[in-house]
Amino acid sequence: MATESVTLNCAHIGQPDLGAIDCMARIQLGLRRRGCDLQLLEPSEELLALVEFAGLGDVLCVEVQRQPEKREKALGVEEERELADPPA
Repeated sequence: MATESVTLNCAHIGQPDLGAIDCMARIQLGLRRRGCDLQLLEPSEELLALVEFAGLGDVLCVEVQRQPEKREKALGVEEERELADPPA
């Protein structure tokens, strides 16, 4: 089990390409040799899709850190009941 994590900020990778994926794979390999793991911070959907397309999603074993989504306010609970018969 990895004892330390290194975070790679991916927010500024505008157009990800296979060169970026290669660099990430090399960084991950070096960190694994030292008992660490790699976490991606704010990866774009394009970057994640490219990692999966390259078949390295499981190989890289990166943990993706994302900002939590804002939750909507809970709406009131509506009770279920039968409607009254309409007047004839």
